[in-house]
Amino acid sequence: MNMKRILLLSFFSLSATLGFTQRDKQPGVSPVYRATAERINDLVHTKLDAKFDYQKQQLNGKTWITLKPHFYPTDSLRLDAKGMDIHEVAVVKGVKNNSLKYDYDGLFLNVHLDKTYRNTEPYTIYISYTAKPNEFKAKGSAAITDAKGLYFINPLGEDKEKPTQIWTQGETEATSVWIPTIDKPNQKTTDEFYLTVPAKYVSLSNGKLVSQKTNSDGTRTDYWKMDQPHSPYLFFIGIGDYAVIKDSYKGKEVSYYVEKEYAPVARRIFGNTPEMIALFSKLTGVDYPWVKYSQIVGRDYVSGAMENTTATLHGEGAQQDARELSERNRWEDVIAHELFHQWFGDYVTTESWSNITLNESFATLGSQLWNEFHYGKDAGNEERYNSAKGYLGSHSENKNLVRFYYNDKEDVFDAVSYNKGGAILQMLRKFVGDSAFFKSLNLYLNTYKYKNAEAQQLRLAFEDVTGKDLNWFFNQWYYGSGNPKLNITYGYDAASKQATVIVEQQQEGDKIFTLPASVDVWTGNTPTRYNVWVKAKVDTFYFPASSKPSFVNFDADKILLADKTENKSLDDYAFQYNHAGNYVDRREAIDAATKKQAEVGGVQIMLAAVKDNYAPLRAYAISNLDMSLAQVKNAAEAPLAEAAKDANRRVKAAAIGKLGQYKFAKYAPLFKAAVNDSSYSVAGAALEALNKVDTTAAFDAAKQLVKGKVKGRLETATKNIMSARDKGAALKLLSDYEAMPFGQKKFQALSGVFELISATPDTEIFKKGVDAILGLETALPENIRGQVMPQIYTALREVQKEKTENGLTEQVNYLNSKLPKDNKSGF
Repeated sequence: MNMKRILLLSFFSLSATLGFTQRDKQPGVSPVYRATAERINDLVHTKLDAKFDYQKQQLNGKTWITLKPHFYPTDSLRLDAKGMDIHEVAVVKGVKNNSLKYDYDGLFLNVHLDKTYRNTEPYTIYISYTAKPNEFKAKGSAAITDAKGLYFINPLGEDKEKPTQIWTQGETEATSVWIPTIDKPNQKTTDEFYLTVPAKYVSLSNGKLVSQKTNSDGTRTDYWKMDQPHSPYLFFIGIGDYAVIKDSYKGKEVSYYVEKEYAPVARRIFGNTPEMIALFSKLTGVDYPWVKYSQIVGRDYVSGAMENTTATLHGEGAQQDARELSERNRWEDVIAHELFHQWFGDYVTTESWSNITLNESFATLGSQLWNEFHYGKDAGNEERYNSAKGYLGSHSENKNLVRFYYNDKEDVFDAVSYNKGGAILQMLRKFVGDSAFFKSLNLYLNTYKYKNAEAQQLRLAFEDVTGKDLNWFFNQWYYGSGNPKLNITYGYDAASKQATVIVEQQQEGDKIFTLPASVDVWTGNTPTRYNVWVKAKVDTFYFPASSKPSFVNFDADKILLADKTENKSLDDYAFQYNHAGNYVDRREAIDAATKKQAEVGGVQIMLAAVKDNYAPLRAYAISNLDMSLAQVKNAAEAPLAEAAKDANRRVKAAAIGKLGQYKFAKYAPLFKAAVNDSSYSVAGAALEALNKVDTTAAFDAAKQLVKGKVKGRLETATKNIMSARDKGAALKLLSDYEAMPFGQKKFQALSGVFELISATPDTEIFKKGVDAILGLETALPENIRGQVMPQIYTALREVQKEKTENGLTEQVNYLNSKLPKDNKSGF
């Protein structure tokens, strides 16, 4: 599942020979060791006959569950069955059902079997039941905000703006809200689902659609069959009025279930899927293992997306119109992430939630691989860099990657399991080399296919292929916590003709990391590569150099997951930008120059970056230009005017936004033309810029634009411009924001509220806006509140600075009364 990263915002000592014991638990974390679930009975096959009561929002089900004892003989069976009405429990004997005694407490169904069964004796249990998901209350997580398993969306059609849908969400253990099962990841079963649905709707489930039968009561029964075993949390049912667009991969169906409005652009959203399947099949050496691959979009989804076997569910954010897609497909990383799960998570599944890294870290890697191999190394490195930065800013230093201690299983879905785990896999890939890395993944997948694994088994696969002992790596990164904090200094000794690099580990505590690292020593424009090992609190490395090097670059591949302090001059960063070449090299140089735009060298780096070959870096550099500095403003005008013609919409929007800060009437024609751009971002930036030079023209344009569809930056711009002239519109913007349920849309709308409070001189509106923003705190899941709120406080402090400069004392004082006195930024 992907954060799941959508709501996380990109979040979230050991024995040398026994890396299994996690001793560095966080304060307040349960001391209970989270063992892999004991297997007394094993699922073999699950058959379901389901009918849906839209009025009551219930599922009336009959299920036949075939099991066998795992090893020891047993005369009992415990099933997870949450919040159900159990009508009958029986053992199937030929064509007869023999009733069984059972105990049920609303969570567990304990069945007294008719005899003692041995592990050579499979048996089938029949259960008639009613699932009542709305009556079952369960805690969600930062990644998965609800856990009632089965969701009826607008079941009676009362909301004319929303379709009627049913979808399920199983991870972590919510499948057992709608079907009795052994709801643990180390169980695997084949299944067949008979779904009786309104005939006007389509259905989707795991496996293949075998048949459809039209019934006389206006319903249809769809028979879905899954012949390959998978875990219960990956069971899926989806029902609704969808358009189904079909592609294929090597004769297998690849299909996209979207609301009919989005049928014309479905291939622009999901159409790279067959190519993704081909890439992941090639890299892993395991051809796509399932019978089909479908993707469906669900309204009001409780997460970002979920990798149900052969049937991935996406949140409604996946559905973008043509204007949004003209900028980029913002959902493509999620699509790749969920697809890679079909190998890592579905084909081979974590044996316990403690080992969720085997699912989520790999899926994080998967989207990085897609970007790297499809769009180029800059794109892959950009996603890798942003992901690692998300971990480094998440304050998760005390959490192990493999986590045997936690308060709730939902807690493991965080920036450690996703972001950090993905970065660790990239470091392992660099250390062993691509050939060995992907061959090791192939061995791991083939060894444990249709089974479960833990991180030690991943280690053994890598050791088998490479011949290397990797306990040091896994003990440090998988069974340990934190990351190195490195202070790096460079020098040159003319007498000994040696360049030096001193690396000091400054992380808290006595833990020292072992880090293989690359160092490039540049003579003129030519680098010489050296490979070193950082192993001590302070390491000094010496490199031969007949004269002072033009540049020395530690961690030349920019692969280490570390907080690094680089003691480089602005000249060093200029050389790094112009010669080192890696996306991260250039990004670091831009960041360094951003802080020193008062210096000529800083401006030169920024202006060079405005013309970078990689469009996202061009947009990033433009967005970081400090237009309050005269030398920047004077030097940047011509490059910005050129960038405003850029074919890349992100670059064009950034450039137009900066041009607006000149407040030059000569750019009004450019802004007026661009408000009708096909990109919402460009149109929004142009409308904001036009408002700076001609408020009447901007207001008139906004009134026309809101008659059509406005989204994203254009929606924010139109609302803010109209609100500035209409207090009623401003108050409605705030009331609409407050009424929004917690989720992705609310986060997206947050920038508009910030824009409003920044611009308004009206103290009443300002106070209501501040209250609306701070009200987000109570809606945030507890385990990310401490990460997100410091960032909001920091942004409000910036607003406060602007208000102080404008002499709006009452607004300044109000913020002072609302903000915590010990405000610290989350990043």
